Amino acid sequence: MKTARTSSGSPADAPAAATATTSAAVRRVRPLRGELVHGIGPWTGAAVLVTVLIVMNAHTQSPFAWPSRRGELTELLRGAGLVIGGPLSAAAGCWHGGRERRRRTLELRRSFARGGMRQALVAAAPAALWPAVGYLLAAAVPLLATWPYSDGGLSHLALPLADALALAALGVLGFVAGRLVPWRLTAPLAAVMVFLLIATVRSGYGQDPSPLNPADVHDFAWDRPVWWFAPASAGWLGGLAAAALLLYAARRRATALVPLTVAVGCAAALVSAGPGLWRPDPGAARLVCDDGTPQVCVTAVDRALLPAVSAALADLNDRLRGLPGAPVRWVDGPRPPTSDEAQLPSPGPESARGRLKNPQQYGHWAVQYLFSETCEPSDHDPENPAWRRASDINSAVIQWLSPPGSAGADPLPETREYVDRLNAKPPAGQRDYLARYLTSDTCRADQVPVP
Repeated sequence: MKTARTSSGSPADAPAAATATTSAAVRRVRPLRGELVHGIGPWTGAAVLVTVLIVMNAHTQSPFAWPSRRGELTELLRGAGLVIGGPLSAAAGCWHGGRERRRRTLELRRSFARGGMRQALVAAAPAALWPAVGYLLAAAVPLLATWPYSDGGLSHLALPLADALALAALGVLGFVAGRLVPWRLTAPLAAVMVFLLIATVRSGYGQDPSPLNPADVHDFAWDRPVWWFAPASAGWLGGLAAAALLLYAARRRATALVPLTVAVGCAAALVSAGPGLWRPDPGAARLVCDDGTPQVCVTAVDRALLPAVSAALADLNDRLRGLPGAPVRWVDGPRPPTSDEAQLPSPGPESARGRLKNPQQYGHWAVQYLFSETCEPSDHDPENPAWRRASDINSAVIQWLSPPGSAGADPLPETREYVDRLNAKPPAGQRDYLARYLTSDTCRADQVPVP
């Protein structure tokens, strides 16, 4: 009877080699799997997911009424995800990093056969992965819900990915802080510090965003980020987190210079670019118009709202159609309207999933824009009875053309008289008066016609 060969290349050794390889792979994966599915990690991801969705709904003032503009939605996600999720991620990472000190098992872990860097990577994985996963799931809900109604290109979609990496970096930084500072209050203090760093240094309205603050927002709807903004933003915080982890756990701490150099380079690029991180997007500002008279035109980022905007202005356009002095069309966008155009209120902030939140109120704002002529300071004389009368007539015409949709917005007594006069006129008289009012100089109180 022949026996199987036992040389290294014999077929008899193949099953044993495959079994050994499989066992080694299992031994490598099992500790990471155990770290990911146990402990505070999954709860952190769930907390970030729920908190971001709650903050998003609170900001929109009604459940699931998310903005239709993709750029505005991603900026809202940045604020909600990082101002709230950032402190959560740092605190959870800090608490997770101090686990061995609380259990008094840190020296036992250091005695394992695996290297210190490999142990640190496995231990820090939940602090980095779960906040990012929770944020991405929270971001996917409004992005998918508004996808059929949104426009503005794909350039904004890289920002949620960079924000998720920022949350992962904050989790790793918290993990390192928890390993180095053996104090139970380290986690809440880390959350407070991250919140102060992110929330209190955000730029205000009218100011340029801070390029190093991942939670800062850009409000201009017809801009797009440069292609390298998201990678540089991720490299800035990600490089800091990687450098901190290497300084803590690597045998050769000089290797931390590599991610630290990446972080400094990304930060320098962001700071030097400044406002140049955002560029005008001609495609987003392109006008999309209906075929009505006066014509209603919105920008391409709001083209899904054009039917709703046209419907909100339908009654107003019926009264303006064919009158001298009436606008030829309503326009929105970054450029100012011409002499025969009227400025349209931006429908984006007042929209949700392809519809206007309050069409009647939107029509009222449109009339206010139509009659909001800027007068010289010398023309304004509140003590002059003629000027006060002209101001009351202006309010009455706006109220008559399009009453506000908000509750408790009845006209004042001094305005009610003129509204009643206009309502009492026959249709021909109303059109005649509106034509005279449109062609008058409302900055000259003596030229404003009385109903």
